[in-house]
Amino acid sequence: MMHIKQTKPTGTRFALATLGVAMALSAAGCTQSVSVPAVAESAGQAVEVARSGANQANLVAALDAQSAEHKARYSARNPGETLAFFGIEPGMTVAEALPGGGWYTKILVSYLGGEGAVYGVNYQESVWSSFGFPEERVKARIAATAAFPGQVGQWTDNGIAAAGFTFAGVPEGLAGTADAVLFIRALHNLHRFKDTGVLDEAIASSYTLLKPGGVVGVVQHRAPENAPDDWATGRAGYLKRSTVIALFTEAGFTLDDSSEINANALDKPTPEDIVWRLPPTYGNGEDSKVAMDAIGESDRMTLRFRKNG
Repeated sequence: MMHIKQTKPTGTRFALATLGVAMALSAAGCTQSVSVPAVAESAGQAVEVARSGANQANLVAALDAQSAEHKARYSARNPGETLAFFGIEPGMTVAEALPGGGWYTKILVSYLGGEGAVYGVNYQESVWSSFGFPEERVKARIAATAAFPGQVGQWTDNGIAAAGFTFAGVPEGLAGTADAVLFIRALHNLHRFKDTGVLDEAIASSYTLLKPGGVVGVVQHRAPENAPDDWATGRAGYLKRSTVIALFTEAGFTLDDSSEINANALDKPTPEDIVWRLPPTYGNGEDSKVAMDAIGESDRMTLRFRKNG
C-alpha cells in the first residue's frame, strides 16, 4: 500500500525577485546561498523567513539538476517563479493534470522530495482516440497512466510517493489528500473534448483530490477576449481568461490571484492561428521558424484558485 504524506498548506510566499536572481546565477553555473529579503519581527516570523529561504534553495537546486535541453525553455516557461506563485513547497502532495512527457514533473519530483507525493492524472481511456493518433500511439498513451510511478522512479531516487490514474478513476483513498492540482498547458484539449465529459471530470476530480483551501494552479495559452468564441475552444490551443475563470468558479473554487509571469505580448493570435505554430513545435514548418522565434512561446495566463471550504 502506498503511503501518502499529508502536509498542511502554509501559505508561504517566496521572494520572487530573489528567486529570479538565484535562478539566473544557477543557469550561469554559479553556486551561492539564497537569501530572503525580509526582516523577522518575531520568533514565528523568523521561522517563516528561514523556511522560505530553505524552499528557495531547494527549488533552485531542483531547477539546476535538469538537463541543458530542459533549461533552454526556462526563459519562456518560468518554472521557478510559477511554482513559487502557486505556493508549492517541499513535502506537499501535488497532482499534475496531463503530465505528458514530464517536463514539469521532473522539476516537481526533485523539489517536492522524499516527504512529498505526486499524482499524474490523465484522460479516461476513450478520449485518446479523439486525437486521431495511430492505434499504437493510443495504446502507448493509455499505458502511460499506470506506468507513471515507474517513470517517476526513473527521474529520481529520492523516495517520493507517486500514483497514476485518470480523471474518471480517482482512487477512493486519495480524496482530500492533495495540496495542489496543476493544469499547466493542459486545459485546451480538455475544453476541446468537453463533449466527452472529460472537462467536467477533470474539474470535479480536482475538487475531490484537494484538501479544503487547496490550490488549483493554471498556466494556459491565452486567447484575446475579443476573439470569436468558436475559435477559442481549445482546438487552436488557446482559451479566453474569462472562460477559464468561469469553469473553476462555477465548480466551487475562488480565484485567489493571477500573475503575468508567463505573459508574452508578442503573441497576438488571430482566428487563423494555432499555438503550435510557435516554438518549440514550429507547426507551420521551417520557412516560418525565424518569424516564430521572433515571437517566442505563447502568451499565457497564470491563475491561482482555491477550493472553497
